[in-house]
Amino acid sequence: MQKNESIARFSAEKIRRKIARGESKSDWKRVNGMSQAEVERLADKDEGPLPEDWESAITVGLPPAKQDIHIRLDGDILAWFKARGRGYQTRINAVLRAFVQTRQRVKSKNVVRSKAHRAKEAT
Repeated sequence: MQKNESIARFSAEKIRRKIARGESKSDWKRVNGMSQAEVERLADKDEGPLPEDWESAITVGLPPAKQDIHIRLDGDILAWFKARGRGYQTRINAVLRAFVQTRQRVKSKNVVRSKAHRAKEAT
């Protein structure tokens, strides 16, 4: 399955209207006929399996405003992101966000553990 590197964003309601007007290019009969296991198998084939706790990285809401910066990256790293097509800067940002959020979760768990540890020692 070849990926289209053009990304378009639509609300769920706009997608429903496009489908109702017959403007969708998706084969919905095929999609609706697929089992969840088949969908997951195809996704794993395309992108590799998701890690067990992938849901913990979901963020609801709008991200903070972007800031223009100049950053120097290793050539092979930049080439890897660019080879995946348009939106490579957004993907780099997503990787950095996931890293920061993971570190923040680990730090907050350690803070909770250390408070619990201090409370246990006090008794």
